[in-house]
Amino acid sequence: MTSTANLTRDETAARAAGIRLKTVDVEVDLRGAASRDAATFATSSTLTFEASVDATWIDFIGASVDEVTVNGAPQPVDWDGSRVRVNGLAGHNVVTVRGTGRYSTSGEGLHRFRDPVDDAVYLYTQYEPADSRRVYPVFEQPDLKAQWRFVVVAPDGWEVLSNGAEAAREPVDGGVRVAFAETLPLSSYITAVAAGPYRRVDGVWDGPDGPVPLGVLCRASLAEYLVDSGDAEEILGITRRGLDFFGEAFGRPYPWGKYDQIFVPEYNLGAMENPGLVTFTERYVFRGAATVAQHEGRANTILHEMAHMWFGDLATMRWWDDLWLKESFADFSGAYAAVAAGGFPDAWVTFASRRKGWAYVQDQLPTTHPIVADIPDLEAAKLNFDGITYAKGASVLKQLVAFVGEDAFFRGARRYFADHAFGNTTLADLLDALEAESGRDLREWSDAWLQTTGMSRLSVSRGEDGVLTLVQSDPRPHRLTVGLYGFEGERLVRRGGVELDIAGERTTVEAPAVGGVASIADLIVPNDDDRTYAKVILDERSTDAAVRALSTIDDALARAVVWAALWDATRDGDLPAARYLEVVARHAPAEENAALLADALAHAQFAIGHYVAGADRSAGAAAWLETAWRALWAAPAGSDAQLAWARAVGAAASRSDGRAAEIAAILA
Repeated sequence: MTSTANLTRDETAARAAGIRLKTVDVEVDLRGAASRDAATFATSSTLTFEASVDATWIDFIGASVDEVTVNGAPQPVDWDGSRVRVNGLAGHNVVTVRGTGRYSTSGEGLHRFRDPVDDAVYLYTQYEPADSRRVYPVFEQPDLKAQWRFVVVAPDGWEVLSNGAEAAREPVDGGVRVAFAETLPLSSYITAVAAGPYRRVDGVWDGPDGPVPLGVLCRASLAEYLVDSGDAEEILGITRRGLDFFGEAFGRPYPWGKYDQIFVPEYNLGAMENPGLVTFTERYVFRGAATVAQHEGRANTILHEMAHMWFGDLATMRWWDDLWLKESFADFSGAYAAVAAGGFPDAWVTFASRRKGWAYVQDQLPTTHPIVADIPDLEAAKLNFDGITYAKGASVLKQLVAFVGEDAFFRGARRYFADHAFGNTTLADLLDALEAESGRDLREWSDAWLQTTGMSRLSVSRGEDGVLTLVQSDPRPHRLTVGLYGFEGERLVRRGGVELDIAGERTTVEAPAVGGVASIADLIVPNDDDRTYAKVILDERSTDAAVRALSTIDDALARAVVWAALWDATRDGDLPAARYLEVVARHAPAEENAALLADALAHAQFAIGHYVAGADRSAGAAAWLETAWRALWAAPAGSDAQLAWARAVGAAASRSDGRAAEIAAILA
């Protein structure tokens, strides 16, 4: 790869100013892919565009560029390994570039995988942020959208897929030639091709504009776990409900025709939102027992990628500094839709524990960055697919929904798509739409949340006169609720809550006077409904109450906030690791939410390996193994809890051999 492969924001903006792309016709020949020594494939693109410049470049990274034709006239090949220079452009242009691409084994471009089970070969593409140029010549930037027409030549008997529906198929020497319907305008990074002897389950969604074909695919050696098991039907059901939900929420039906979802091997991401051909990691093909939390995680990812059909695919960021315009929104929308339509009412609990937990860790590292980051080039863009862009951005959007109101937020989203469908956008475009529908000025909010790094720390100070004061470091505007809990016997019961809008360092909490709640609250939880993004700090009395009775709190979301606060305190060195392990040992066996249980067990295992003093580590590991062992046998047979504790026993046994004989007997 040459230095010119690192495209910059300025030069792509200049190219877009001189080019108006119309269509791209692509043909790739994959007939030799199944050969043992297959390394390359023939590829060509014909780009039709208007130009106000007499020269430009087309992006391609491959084995060779063999032919360049501009408006019917051959040109000498001028290619430096990443850019093909073309000259003599007119107002209207048809440029064809033919070359040879390389199959990938790194998950970038056109990935080729040989299944060790049955020796079958599978192909799929992965492009974000800029790897379509490894498969065919393109204008590799998100603001040069085109209508794409794909032709794929492949071995006979293979499934062959692209963004559009199959339009024609004819036999050719050594295989089959498949042509696909022209797409609506798309950026290059979300075009896609897949081919191989995939197994398929078909379905249909009855959309408002007519039936939409659905497909779920995986490689043949995994079909027993997805196709034959009936698990694909669960995926199709989530897909139908999600398409119903998002079409109504965003004010326009799914626009991309058919909807295939394919689970692919050796994938280096979780999933990718290619319209009409969404790719997923095979980790979502469950080959053994799976908890409700695992099924919820898969549903969330399905709905995350589906949200991209609007946020990202329909309205696309102009350049990668607005990557959050799609990823933050999809992350938020995935959790929202999992609750509203996916069949997983506790999805916000998982979001609080896992997605926010990821964001909090990322936001405390030296590598943190603003949600809206400065991305001068592609190398910088690759660094921003992280917990800040995804999880912190989604957490901040959840706070934005609280700030402007849910109805206003979705009205703003509908306005945004109506104004920018099939176009490219920036942060200002979104804020304009939300301001128009909410009547709130969001520029100050944007500066505070999107242009900064780090997080506020929220705590409540108990005054001697019973007055509660909410204290925040690194002040930002928050809309949140302070939850007040008291003991009834050995249970912690919510006695009341105070909803607040805060912006400064200190805010008096006007607590309800019923029964003197403020003064007798045994547990005070800032942000107990998890609407804002901040680190919650429990005071000493509240920590003692949580250690004593965390698992007795009825609301799973409040428990998630408390679990997170205790873990954050442990990571910060404010809560001794031994005391955190005491909390997990006491309350994890009674934790009914599978995600919270799994996270608590993982944190306990991590604490033993990283936070317990070296001299105490062996004893701590042995004690933790015994805790996990007892809980395993106490859990109901076949339950999610039993599976979680079995996994905890396996992890604990890597640090202690106290139950080696029994574990060996179980495995035998």
